[in-house]
Amino acid sequence: MLTFINRFTVTGTAAEFERAFERTSAFFAAQPGFVRHRLLRHADDPKAYVNVAEWEDRASFRRALEQPGFAEHRDALRALATGEPHLYTTLLERTA
Repeated sequence: MLTFINRFTVTGTAAEFERAFERTSAFFAAQPGFVRHRLLRHADDPKAYVNVAEWEDRASFRRALEQPGFAEHRDALRALATGEPHLYTTLLERTA
């Protein structure tokens, strides 16, 4: 399992960013190897968001980024926010 985390600072309006992210979400959900994701908004800062996405593996994630339709989504989000994207592997997981 591979986890992609992207911290966003919204420079446009929150509503525009959320609409663009929803379209991007649908794009990624249709890609092979996509497992799930969550978009989180900071509790005290309405311009701060975090996307936490899980992928089966790095190859699936990379193939999704290489799809012809991805650039449109990337550019739409970049027009509305700055991002800090990083890939992580699980080191420890515990549930109640």
